[in-house]
This record gives sequence, C-alpha cells and structure tokens, in this order.
Amino acid sequence: MSYVSDSSSLNKALRQQYLSLPQGNFCQVTYIWIDGSGEGLRNKTRTMDSEPNSIADLPEWNFDGSSTGQAEGHNSDMLLIPVRMFRDPFLLDPNKLVLCEVHKHTREPAETNHRNQCNKVMEKFKDLHPWFGMEQEYTLLGVDGHPYGWPRLGFPKPQGPYYCSVGADRAFGRDIVECHYKACLYAGIAISGTNAEVMPSQWEFQVGPCEGIEMGDHLWMARFLLHRVCEDFGVVATMDPKPMTGNWNGAGCHINVSTVQMRAEGGIEHIEKAIKKLSKRHAEHIRVYDPHNGEDNKRRLTGRHETSSIHDFSAGVANRGASIRIPRQVGQDKCGYFEDRRPAANCDPYAVTCEMAITCMLEEEDDTHEVE
Repeated sequence: MSYVSDSSSLNKALRQQYLSLPQGNFCQVTYIWIDGSGEGLRNKTRTMDSEPNSIADLPEWNFDGSSTGQAEGHNSDMLLIPVRMFRDPFLLDPNKLVLCEVHKHTREPAETNHRNQCNKVMEKFKDLHPWFGMEQEYTLLGVDGHPYGWPRLGFPKPQGPYYCSVGADRAFGRDIVECHYKACLYAGIAISGTNAEVMPSQWEFQVGPCEGIEMGDHLWMARFLLHRVCEDFGVVATMDPKPMTGNWNGAGCHINVSTVQMRAEGGIEHIEKAIKKLSKRHAEHIRVYDPHNGEDNKRRLTGRHETSSIHDFSAGVANRGASIRIPRQVGQDKCGYFEDRRPAANCDPYAVTCEMAITCMLEEEDDTHEVE
C-alpha cells in the first residue's frame, strides 16, 4: 500500500482540544494565492480584531515572491489583493478563507495571475450571462507518489469496475472525497457533485454552474480545500493529466458552457455557432488548456481512454471521444449547453473560461480576439 505522511498520525483529539478554545472577538483569516508555477497554492494566516463582513473589510497583504517563483530576491515583495471570501471549514466560524490575486509592487498582475484579464473579459460579456461548470478529476497518491490503494508491486485489476463504484476493493479513499464535499458546502463553494472515476484511486468533483469570474474563484478554492483535506489524511491529490502511463485513463477538467441565448428556446443554433468558432481556434485553446502550452495534454489527449486527439478538432452528440460533446438531452431539447472535454486536470480555470468567452462570445465580425 501507499505511504501516508507522518503528520497524519499526530493525535487529532489533542489537536481538537486546542481548536475548540474560545478566541474572543478575534478572527483568523487565511490568505490563499496561486504561486509562480501556475498550479501550486500557497497560504498564510493573520489575526483580525473582528469578523470581516465583506472583501472591503480585508486589507491588502504581501509575501516573499522569491520563495514562490514570482519575484527576484532583491525586490521580492508581492501584493495580495483579496477578491473572494469563504467560510473556513477547518477553523470554523467566524474564521475565513480568502482567495487573493497576486500583483507586483508596480500593481501590475503577476505572470500567473490570469484572473485579472479573465475578470475584464467576463465584465465585457456580462449581458450574455455566461454560465460555466467544470468537472475536476484528480488522483490520490501516497507521499511516495504511488497511487493510493494500489498494490505495492504490480497493478490493480484493469479498468472497468471502478467508475462510480462501491466496495473496499474498488473505491479507494472515499473518506477524503466525502470530507472534501462537506468542507466545500460549509465554505460556500458551488460544488454540485462527485463520483469515483474510471481509474482506481481517481475521483472527480463538479463545480457550478457559476456565472463569469465566479467559476475560477470557486474551483481554485475547492482545489485548496482538497489539498488541505488530503493533508489531514496524509495523502496527496495530484491534478497531473496522465499520472499513470499505460492502459489507464488520464485526468481532465471538462468545462460545460452556456450563454443566455444557448439556454433559451432554439439555443442549439447558438451552440453550433460556438462550436464552429472553436473549430477554427483549436491550437490556441490547446495552448491554454494546461499550464505548459499543451505539453501536459499531449500525454492525455491521445484519442484513447475517452479523449480526442490533441491534433484534431471534433464534435458530436453524446460522444466522449470528441473534443466537444453535446449532451443527448441538449440535442433533444434543442437548447442548453455544450461540453469541451479538452482542458487538462491541471488547467487554470481563469485562463480556460477567458479563452472560451473570447472565442465563443465575440461577434463574428470582430476577428481580433483581443479584449482590452
């Protein structure tokens, strides 16, 4: 079996004794941000004299960017700008978790701050009321990098019995999944479901529908909660798009997209127009669908294991081997949404939703694909 971390074996009852101590009117606020890798999350906590009621009550803060891959040592201060606040499921009320944008000392957004541009784009298209839902797949590992629950030598039985499974020989790590789900609900994240995935030790949770910029905010915070829950259990959650080579499914972050026009009667016409636009910008989308300009997705989008080929664009009704899937019910109702199955599990949801909005929601006569 996989190795769990030493810290997970510390006395949790003793820990709870301290966590249950009263804290008066003070409030612990944990600031959370995306680091220079574009994938990792960092956090630190401060004390406030009272419970903040909104983002406006939260001060800006700073951190050492030279230790997160975001600045040089001789000029390392980076700014944390609070943008969305959630309840803290670990320290409980009145304590808060706060998602932050990272800015340089010049107040320009950091290179991995894709939220800043995404917010501008979503503001431009707010009258279309763009809804997004993202399906985050991930794999549980021991701290040694071995898939959690897999035999130390050899492999588990081939794929087939694990998807949406039940049973000790098929579902590995359900405690983590259920704790994460409850933590998201407590925090106020728009989590809409979860299930075991095709590869053993692989799971998925869904966030949305969220409108505009909320999609990225809620998914990033849900990822933080997942990593934090896994820390308590002594295991690791990886968003690697292909954590195991061979005849095993990879991990994606499928995105479901709709506008008010697509959701209205006869909206299939607008869905088809959007798909046509996407077909013309396949390469551009692949470049932003993982943090390494498509290099991660090369290992996953092979045309096998319920994926399309990274080299080709395709679309179809109820086709999980296509780039874009129109759900069968949408095909029957002639309105609703479409699913882009290409984003990798480690994608930045801000970059993905931003690119999706620019491609699908700009008027056809505007071919610049740039938004100020």
